Amino acid sequence: MRLFIAIQFDPSIIDSLSEFQDELREEGVTGNFTSKENLHLTLSFIGDYNDPDAVLDAMEESNFRPFDISLDGVGHFGDLFWIGLADNPALHAYVKRLRHCLADAGIPFDKKRFSPHITLVRKIGYKYGDEIPVYHVPKGKMRVESISLMRSDRGKHGMIYTEIGAIE
Repeated sequence: MRLFIAIQFDPSIIDSLSEFQDELREEGVTGNFTSKENLHLTLSFIGDYNDPDAVLDAMEESNFRPFDISLDGVGHFGDLFWIGLADNPALHAYVKRLRHCLADAGIPFDKKRFSPHITLVRKIGYKYGDEIPVYHVPKGKMRVESISLMRSDRGKHGMIYTEIGAIE
């Protein structure tokens, strides 16, 4: 079972991100756009692991407290185009606690430096040149009230993400 821990967004953030993706398409941007249902912020990627209860237990130990997040900025990692979040010490502190709890429980996870981003387009291209046109960056903010444990399955038309548990 392929697992990751994520923040799922409220409808206003999802709508803002989806509208931005539509604007990119209209400007001639091509690639594999993340489906509206799959927009999320990964906090920790676990990968293949068959004990979701152990992960949920570690999440419970992580001392989650609600905090606010705000969309801010765009960028890319190679051909992956993303939108970022405003600097957020509460988010970074929580991810540090979460990863510490995962490590203490012996749960494997990707140890890359946490760089909060929301993947909008994979294999991005632009019909009219090399520079992706971004005329504005979507705005949005929300209160994070829960953290989700997600399962990732390959479907007929791409990845399907399913929440299998959450902490509040």
